[in-house]
Amino acid sequence: MDVRSTKNYVFWLFCQFELITCSYLMEPWEKVLFYSFNVCMVGALLYSAYAAAAAHAGTALQLLCHCLGDPQEN
Repeated sequence: MDVRSTKNYVFWLFCQFELITCSYLMEPWEKVLFYSFNVCMVGALLYSAYAAAAAHAGTALQLLCHCLGDPQEN
């Protein structure tokens, strides 16, 4: 896939996003607020997913070590 078609595809996806959210009807200052809110929400979602995945992985590792009989714990 060349760069030109990738650029066109990303532009097409952005146009689809604007159509779905009706943000093409907004004024520029409304778009800034709307996109800022969306970026913040996606960032918070990714951070919380990362934090939860790390906590679950740590708990699973502790359970696995306990079930296998970790020789360091008596």
